Amino acid sequence: MNTYAPDHGPGIHAEVGDQIVVGGAVVGRPGRDGEVVALHHPDGTPPYDVRWSDTGRTTVFFPGPDAHVRHLHEMAARDAAGKQP
Repeated sequence: MNTYAPDHGPGIHAEVGDQIVVGGAVVGRPGRDGEVVALHHPDGTPPYDVRWSDTGRTTVFFPGPDAHVRHLHEMAARDAAGKQP
């Protein structure tokens, strides 16, 4: 679970455009990932509307303990900062 959210306290938080990654339900089976396309709460707490990369379908998603958020906007900002002279 994503516990890095200093502005919001502990727990999982996401923004539109972040990636949800869920571990496989069975050992040896791949997990799945999707893009957060809408929030149900302005503070970024679950549930989320997620468009899944494997099916293209959008569902309401309540993250379990095997899910985490990749904050792609933070990664892009770090990459951009690293490329500046």
